[in-house]
Amino acid sequence: MNPYLPIIIILGLGVALGLILSGFAHFLGPRHPTPAKEEIFECGVPTVASRERMSVKFYLTAILFILFDIETVFLFLWAKAFRSLAWFGIVEVAVFVLILVAGYLYVLKTGALEWD
Repeated sequence: MNPYLPIIIILGLGVALGLILSGFAHFLGPRHPTPAKEEIFECGVPTVASRERMSVKFYLTAILFILFDIETVFLFLWAKAFRSLAWFGIVEVAVFVLILVAGYLYVLKTGALEWD
């Protein structure tokens, strides 16, 4: 017996269930389009006649926030396993934090966090 067979079956069932439920929603769901429903709404700001492009700085800042936010998860995991890691854990987290600081300094130097 293939050891991956249960995983393939569960994956297939998950995809099938997702497709079936999406199909039900598409065919059985109410559809009453009105101009108010079709209008784009963003944070209470009224729409403008012409579509303006958003600055790439917004996306860059969001990605950097996620990147530097995820590192806190690794620090929490390190703190949880601190006693069993001993000196190796201290050196390991020091290298990790130094890499993060180097990345943060690079981001500051390139001006990625400055809004013009």
